[in-house]
Amino acid sequence: VQLVESGGGSVQAGGSLRLSCAASGYIPGRSRMDWFRQAPGKEREGVAIIYASGITYYADSVKGRFTISQDNAKNMVYLQMNSLNPEDSAMYYCAAGIPSSTWSDIYSYKYWGQGTQVTVSS
Repeated sequence: VQLVESGGGSVQAGGSLRLSCAASGYIPGRSRMDWFRQAPGKEREGVAIIYASGITYYADSVKGRFTISQDNAKNMVYLQMNSLNPEDSAMYYCAAGIPSSTWSDIYSYKYWGQGTQVTVSS
């Protein structure tokens, strides 16, 4: 099983980026895909979830600016990020979750990508 993120980069405040997560291999029990981010010196935090049903959930800090989507045929998950601000700067990770996964317990996610860096300048 492998998760590979791409699409990170450097943008100015107000700009947009689209992150991609390519999943290969069968992930037993997978029911959702999540995006997390981690800034230097801070804990990893959940950003968005997309369930197999297509239902989505967002952290308050990104609601209305970020959109998570998936292409099941291609085994891809995306994170469209608009109206970026410097506080969004972080390493962004995708993770495969199971029904019991929670953002408060990152160890409930067995599969993680290597991350893609997002830097937003003011």
